[in-house]
Amino acid sequence: MGRIVTLSWRDRQRVGHLDLESLEIHIRTVMHEVGSTMLEKLLNSDGGDYRGRILPCEQGHSFEFKEYRYKKVLTVLGPVTIQRAYYYDEKCDQGYCPKDRVLDIEETSWSPGVKRIMGKVGTYRPFVLGQEDIKEMAGIEVDSKAIERTCHQLGQQVEVFYRREAEVFMMGKVIPIQPIPKLYICMDATGVPVVKSETVNRKGKGGDGQAKSREAKLGCIFTQTKVDERGFPVRDEDSTSYVGGIESTDVFGNRLYGEALRRGLEKAQKVCVIGDGAPWIWNIAEEHFWEATQIIDLYHARQHYWNAARAIFGLDREALNHWVEKRRKELDRGKVETIMEAIGNLCPSTKEQKEILEEEIAYFEKNKGRMRYEDFRKQGLFVGSGVVEAGCRTVIGQ
Repeated sequence: MGRIVTLSWRDRQRVGHLDLESLEIHIRTVMHEVGSTMLEKLLNSDGGDYRGRILPCEQGHSFEFKEYRYKKVLTVLGPVTIQRAYYYDEKCDQGYCPKDRVLDIEETSWSPGVKRIMGKVGTYRPFVLGQEDIKEMAGIEVDSKAIERTCHQLGQQVEVFYRREAEVFMMGKVIPIQPIPKLYICMDATGVPVVKSETVNRKGKGGDGQAKSREAKLGCIFTQTKVDERGFPVRDEDSTSYVGGIESTDVFGNRLYGEALRRGLEKAQKVCVIGDGAPWIWNIAEEHFWEATQIIDLYHARQHYWNAARAIFGLDREALNHWVEKRRKELDRGKVETIMEAIGNLCPSTKEQKEILEEEIAYFEKNKGRMRYEDFRKQGLFVGSGVVEAGCRTVIGQ
């Protein structure tokens, strides 16, 4: 208390009034010191969690009490030193402190509260900036490498959790789930910059042919139970879950399928898969969700008649806009064959233009069954993949 009074007096002497920011930070520091002292006494009130001379081992051996060991742990209130009984199994050549497992500080010097803060900050900020944020907002100091390691460990725990959840459903041990009117499965991919060692022997699009990034696949699942007064679908609040990874299509497909089962795939009255024209998306859809309604994201589909228009009309904005507006209306009505015919009627003057038109006609031909947007809207279905694209910008882009 004396330090706080002294600080207040110095503020008045220096600036003529209280410096509120300085005062509140100083009080927080003092309260952390008091809190960490109280916490340390509480944590050590059990005398080190001594559990007798012998503890059983899962291998049929015995752990024998050897000594008390002390461990410094950083908590949200500051550093504390914890006394723990240490047990050792000679046959297994392994020792442990039961108290560490109880307090969730095994093989770490961070308390669960500090790990939660590091995981939260590390999710939304670069690790170096996260280090500064934690110091400023929580009043505790951790280095960026600690944040990185903690986020990696938490990510592994999340991966194990989802795998176990998915395995339950894949083995047919279905937990009762309420019937779902509409279940949506969306997929997309985006490039992630990585260090050079992660792109060895991988081809890239640059001039040197060397990859600079890896493809991260992201899937999201959400549900829909109603439409609004205009008949547009409404995504159920808090119904979106994401899965993803830098992995092969087969592995990702199994991951997404497991999550879909967990979310009630087999109880869904209608299942829809939404994505762009990437073949890997529809390969997964055919393998794991073969009964689903397949929908090409409307905004991706529009890009393809725009590609044809730009190739032919170039900078003639009036002719370009007039032509694409007709195509927009046709696509909204699901009249894909009319669009293909319109592209075919364009007159290319170069080999490159001809190739672009042929490529876009082939795209519409291949995906025309996934572009019956008027029919989809009559059924009250989503026709855009904005949810997963937003995930690519936030979940992966971050």
